[in-house]
Amino acid sequence: MPQDNTAVELASADAVQSGRGHRVLVVEDNEDIGRFSTDLLQDLGYKISWVTNASDALAALGQDEFAFDLVFSDIIMPGMNGVELATTIRERFPGLPVVLTSGYSNVLAENAHSGFELIQKPYSVEALSRTLRRAIGERRQVVG
Repeated sequence: MPQDNTAVELASADAVQSGRGHRVLVVEDNEDIGRFSTDLLQDLGYKISWVTNASDALAALGQDEFAFDLVFSDIIMPGMNGVELATTIRERFPGLPVVLTSGYSNVLAENAHSGFELIQKPYSVEALSRTLRRAIGERRQVVG
C-alpha cells in the first residue's frame, strides 16, 4: 500500500508543477472567481497577473508582449468581452495563446467556432491544468 500512496503523491506533485515557469495573465471581472482562479493557477505553479477587464489586459500586453505565456479570460465581461479580447490578442500578438472560460454553456457553444480553447465553469483543477498545458504546448510548436 505505501507504493500506491507514493504514486499518488508523485502524480499530484507533477500536476502542481505543470505550470512551473509559465506566466499567465488572468482577465476576470468577478472578484471571487478571480481570486479562486488565480489561487488555483498559483497552486499549479503558474506565475499570475490578474486584471479585471480587457482594456487593462491589452495595456499589460502592450507594455511587454513577451511578459506572458498565456491569457486566461472570462468571456462575459463589461465593455469588451473575452472573445473580442481574444480576437484582438490574436491580431496584435500572434502566437500568444488565449484560453476562454464561461459558466454559460450557450456562450461557449456560440463561440466554439472562434478557434480559441474553451473551458466551462466550474472547472476542475485537472481540466484547467490540461487545457492550459495543451494551449502553451501548441504555442511552442508554432513558435519553436
